Amino acid sequence: MLLSDFLRHQCGLTGTHVGCEQGVCGACTVRIDGAIARSCLTFAIGVDGASIETVEGMAGPEGLHPIQQAFQEEHGLQCGFCTPGFLLTVQDLLEKNSNPNDEEIREHLSGNVCRCTGYQGIIAAVRNAAEKLRGGA
Repeated sequence: MLLSDFLRHQCGLTGTHVGCEQGVCGACTVRIDGAIARSCLTFAIGVDGASIETVEGMAGPEGLHPIQQAFQEEHGLQCGFCTPGFLLTVQDLLEKNSNPNDEEIREHLSGNVCRCTGYQGIIAAVRNAAEKLRGGA
């Protein structure tokens, strides 16, 4: 069983979306032991015992994660289908680079597809999130 199916159907974690089922669109992105991965290409049995992070784990009891807040503020989402994959990919980027430039943002997000936004809001959301996480907002 694929990890995406296990998360959705066995665990009830439906925030992980399945788009292309080929690892191309990024909608199924999760973090496995801290590294981003495509859950539609990963067998659940292969990650037995690993730490799996999904979008459901981002927000805390105090509210939205700063990355989620930034996406909301900058209108970095429309239909929301691709958003979970983008959020986890942005989290990965900002843990590696706390102040990325637009080219670095685009490069890191190049494996995620959004058919609604045109990406401007997403890029702005990443800049906003980076500032929030650095303590600037």
